[in-house]
Amino acid sequence: MALLNLFLIKNTLILGTTYSIRGAEKLPKNVPLIFVANHQSLYDIPPLIWFLRDWHPKFISKKELGKGIPSVSYNLRHGGSVLIDRKDAKQSLSEIRKCGESINKNNDSVVIFPEGTRSKTGLPKTFSSNGLKMLYKYAPNAYFAPITINHSWKMSKFGHFPLGLGNRLEFQIHDPLKISDYTFEEIFEKTEKVIKENIKTKRVRS
Repeated sequence: MALLNLFLIKNTLILGTTYSIRGAEKLPKNVPLIFVANHQSLYDIPPLIWFLRDWHPKFISKKELGKGIPSVSYNLRHGGSVLIDRKDAKQSLSEIRKCGESINKNNDSVVIFPEGTRSKTGLPKTFSSNGLKMLYKYAPNAYFAPITINHSWKMSKFGHFPLGLGNRLEFQIHDPLKISDYTFEEIFEKTEKVIKENIKTKRVRS
């Protein structure tokens, strides 16, 4: 699965796309991790899978992405990810609960985008707390690992075609936060703050 995503990344090099990831050395191993990131485009997903391959991340994603998108849909259906129906709160929270219990038991990792929908301009949207609260509750041994993503929105600023040229996609991993050290309100606030403080909004507006 990781190699498939490396292939997808390599395909974007023809567009002059480059990638930068910082902070992976901060991440603990053999513990459950909840990667919390802002969301700018579908081009967030293959780099996260590849660069975080040592942690085998799963994704919490809306069910619509489970079909119709080459490679991405395959990854979501067959990579152990959780597909939720955002119109069905009971189903969504039940699936996220199962995910939390699973990563807590097996020392796995999961990626969640609390904005819910992609920011097509790079400017951050409001973070929803519901999914994170379930993971906090049912994965008490886990760490929140905030990630700031910059410039991936530029890949699809014209839609699916043409793709943006010469973009540098940046993934900054911040200091992990151990769930047991914080109340949910504290860890949620710290996570959202550090992610949003590092989004390069000035460049987005230019």
